[in-house]
Amino acid sequence: MKSILQNKKESYISGQTYGLEEHHIYFGTGKRKISEQNGFKVWLTYLEHRGTYGVHGKYGHELDLRLKQECQKEYEKNHTREEFIRLIGKSYL
Repeated sequence: MKSILQNKKESYISGQTYGLEEHHIYFGTGKRKISEQNGFKVWLTYLEHRGTYGVHGKYGHELDLRLKQECQKEYEKNHTREEFIRLIGKSYL
């Protein structure tokens, strides 16, 4: 998996190395493909991904936003904010 945030196959949140799922940080109409192409992905455990407090869970908005912000900050180390907005449609910072 290509990721701008990590280079090891372990949970980005907990460091766990088993039961992992790929998470596309930006998702929805056309954004999964953009995430795939640009490495906007991280490894998460099932609970971090789909659990109640996971990024796609009922109470996961805070974690979802944190990942979006961290990914945008990393992208902007080599690109402009305008380039990011052209790709994703808005800024999370």
